[in-house]
Parts: sequence; structure tokens; C-alpha cells
Amino acid sequence: MKGLKKIALATAVAAAPFAAQADLKALDDTTMGNVTGQAGVTIELETEVSIGEFRYTDEGYLAVNDISIGGGSVERDANGAVTGVSGMLDDLVIDIDVEADGDAFIDVHSISGAPIDFAMAVGSASLNATDGSGDSTLLASNIGIEGNLGLLNIRVDTATDNLIMNVGFNVTDMDMDVDFLGVNVRDLTVYGATYFESGGPVDAASMFAQAQITVGKGTSAATGGDALEITIPQFVADIGVGAVEIGGESIGSFRVDNLAVTNTSMKVYGHQ
Repeated sequence: MKGLKKIALATAVAAAPFAAQADLKALDDTTMGNVTGQAGVTIELETEVSIGEFRYTDEGYLAVNDISIGGGSVERDANGAVTGVSGMLDDLVIDIDVEADGDAFIDVHSISGAPIDFAMAVGSASLNATDGSGDSTLLASNIGIEGNLGLLNIRVDTATDNLIMNVGFNVTDMDMDVDFLGVNVRDLTVYGATYFESGGPVDAASMFAQAQITVGKGTSAATGGDALEITIPQFVADIGVGAVEIGGESIGSFRVDNLAVTNTSMKVYGHQ
């Protein structure tokens, strides 16, 4: 863990086993018992990722530039522009098991038992014309995100062909400039659904926003064709915004207490 914020977060959960830091469980106790003790593959990972440009092209294109993913914190220059991240994404272990029925179980956790700190920096995101006009719109810039991963387990279920994920995470600091609106967001945080009531990250429920996500093949209600279906049975969090700036001046702070997104389904497919 790097920095005082990360040390405080690690201290808050030091008394709890890492795998028990979130109430959501992708695997029930019986299934976990079957997985425990079986032969499998373990991967210890250290990495730092940088991408010069990610581009999605339809007729025009969306470009996301200067992406950096690692650990530690987001780095900025003297003018406040995001330049990257300060360290590597490390202290990370991936356990992979494939059961007799073909189901794959993937569990991501840390070597130390502490939450895994992460940082992400994005230079800019823009919409761009391809008709020769040269038109473009800068959507957002100077995006910096710091946080911690407390839980990630994934099951690929051969009976349903679904990918099922349970995630526990937080965002300790996020800043971004929403350029096309002239709005800046400062000190955005995402924690567990009892964070505000607890007065801080004192346990797993207050520390980590929790989500269940299922990804699989569905059917479009509009066309009757195949679609990518993303289902969120539950997402709970407390979200705070330290300041919203317009014209360089703060208009105040905001918070969303006990956000609960439930029974949500999204189907994604192409159109003409």
C-alpha cells in the first residue's frame, strides 16, 4: 500500500480475512469446499499498462488517449495535467481452477492480504469527424482515478454459458475535467453503502462498494436477434463529490447515500 490513504484503508481491514471483506459471494460454501484443495494454477502478477490511443470507429470515431494503469497514485505536472501513474499494479495473485463439470473459477486477491491498490490515468476522450470537416469535441480530460480492489471472483458457468462476477472495490479519489460542459469534478469517492453512516471505512461494508454482475448471451426484445446481456442483480455504494467547479469556481459538494441498483439488465447489439 502506498500513501497515508492506503495505509488507513489497510488498517481498517487488517483484522478480517481478505476473502471475507465483502458480503457478496460468487461461490456458495459447498462449491467453495469442492474447489478448496483441488489442483489448479496460481499466477502472481506485477504490471503497468499504458495505451497511447483506444479508438472506436463507427462513421466518426471516439478516441481515448494516454491511458495508464498501475498502482500507487496518479501523477500530474505543474499545471495539473495528468501525466500517468506512479507505480506498478502489484501484490496480486490469480487462482484458477477448472472443475469436473467444466466450470472455471478465478479468484483475484493479494499476496499480503491487504486490498490491492490501483491507479488509472486518462489524458483525454474526444469525438472526432471523419468527413473531412476536422470537427471534434473534447468530452473529458485529465482523468485520474485511485482506489482499492477488495474482492474479485469470477465463475464461468458451463450450464448457462454465463460469466458471473462478484466485485468489491472503492474509489478513494477521482478528478476529471468535463470539457464540453465546462465542468470539473474534484475528489469523487465511491465506498460501501454504510460509509457515511459509519463516518469512514471502518469495516468491509463501509469500505467497499459491492456489485454482482452476470455477462452472457441474450435475445433482443426489439429485433429477436442475439445480444450481449449484462445483468446486475445488485450494486450498493455511497458516493461523494468533494467539489463541482464551473468557470474555475466551486459551486459546492454533493453526496449520494445508500445508492442501490438492483434487478438491472442491459442488452447490447448492433444496428443499421
